[in-house]
Amino acid sequence: MTELFSKKMNAFQTSIFNELAAYKRKKVEQGYQMIDLSIGSPDLPPPSFVMDELANKSKDPSLYRYALTGIPELHQAISTYYSRQYHVSISPEKETLMVMGSQDGLVHLPSVITNPGDIILVPNPGYTAYAAGISLAEAVPYSMPVYEHNQFLPDLESIPVPIREKAKMMILNYPGNPVPAMATKTFFEKVVAFARKYNIIVLHDFAYSELYYEEKPISFLSVEGAKEVGIEFNSLSKSFNMAGCRIGYVVGNEMVIEGLKRLKSNLDFGVFLPIQYAAVRALTDTSLFSEELRMIYKRRRDTLVDGLHTIGWEVARPSASMFIWAKIPAPYRSTQFSYKLMDETGVVTIPGVAFGSEGEGYTRISLVQQEDVLLSAIQKLNSSSIFPA
Repeated sequence: MTELFSKKMNAFQTSIFNELAAYKRKKVEQGYQMIDLSIGSPDLPPPSFVMDELANKSKDPSLYRYALTGIPELHQAISTYYSRQYHVSISPEKETLMVMGSQDGLVHLPSVITNPGDIILVPNPGYTAYAAGISLAEAVPYSMPVYEHNQFLPDLESIPVPIREKAKMMILNYPGNPVPAMATKTFFEKVVAFARKYNIIVLHDFAYSELYYEEKPISFLSVEGAKEVGIEFNSLSKSFNMAGCRIGYVVGNEMVIEGLKRLKSNLDFGVFLPIQYAAVRALTDTSLFSEELRMIYKRRRDTLVDGLHTIGWEVARPSASMFIWAKIPAPYRSTQFSYKLMDETGVVTIPGVAFGSEGEGYTRISLVQQEDVLLSAIQKLNSSSIFPA
């Protein structure tokens, strides 16, 4: 066959993540010890009460049918969670939707909102799933650069008026991935006004809402008027270490929720019911689990940042999320730097350019190893030619 794949597949080349994983496997096969700080997959287990709920419900033979949609208890738990955490009123029936992890919804929403050729405003650098969703919808991305001098917030005023008038969606992500930045209430208020003026739907990716250290992140929906123009995705993957369960949700604008629900009803049959009940248990929890999880990540953050400072790598201390967004030393390019790290130290990170052109000059480091492993990584970096003593 000479023409096996569709033209659309040209947008889906083998990712740098897969290339790095393959290179890591090659190094392991050669006998090297690798420290993987690349993929943001939690290394910690879910809380015991969540695992107990999942185990118990899995023994119920009546729960092995198609789920189709989220159970009423889950929608109510999401509503209650938003009321408790962010003082936002959410209708369980009309303003919530379960998805198979937030990435499922993130990738499919552009196909609900846009037609081929429509413009989507997207952060650069930004999470790679955004580009995948835009490509599937055959929409056109318009890059919103996020720079350190502007607290990694996009400059809305720099977007040309013709682009604003054509744009159908805007994607935001605070606390962010790969950039662990925080949004301000003032910024979100500007976003709401901007979206109203130009009739733009706002997608806010809030997957790292529970991983913060000094200051609690702001829900986009807590800003007046936000529900009129947008929705917010969240996930149990990072907040409750349930990444493999693939369960998340979207809340907000009723019409957008209905559109995504209609599309999803044609794509899948829902999330395994015992996982839904485990999610209910997580969202209704009022124990100290989330606070204890934050303390673990905070200790990891400080261990790694302080250690890197001692070897002369001045990286910024993030205030949220599970990542460090680190400027790489001259004269390296970001991909070159990641491979050199693997070759000389066995430490695996993600080159910033994997997240967009404005990520060049940075690397993303994940806090997904215990403190002793992070200290070992620092020792390996210190003994390399990259950071001469």
